[in-house]
Amino acid sequence: MANLDIPYFQNSNGNERIEIGAKKFMCIGSLPPFDHPHVFLEMGQKLQTICPYCSTKYVFNSNLGENECNPISAVFNKEIA
Repeated sequence: MANLDIPYFQNSNGNERIEIGAKKFMCIGSLPPFDHPHVFLEMGQKLQTICPYCSTKYVFNSNLGENECNPISAVFNKEIA
């Protein structure tokens, strides 16, 4: 069963990097309908990872909540989509 609490992030603005408060998350690329396959990413012990589809660099920031990011425009609300 899928975990519906996994945060989703997107990079429609073409940010060089996105700081996030989660180490397990989904990247969708750009906003639909221009999204790429929704890919689950996990940083493990690392402090950053790069999406293999869109090359967005995600950097862990422990000062952010699990569903928060900087810039805040990178949060994707899957309930609205």
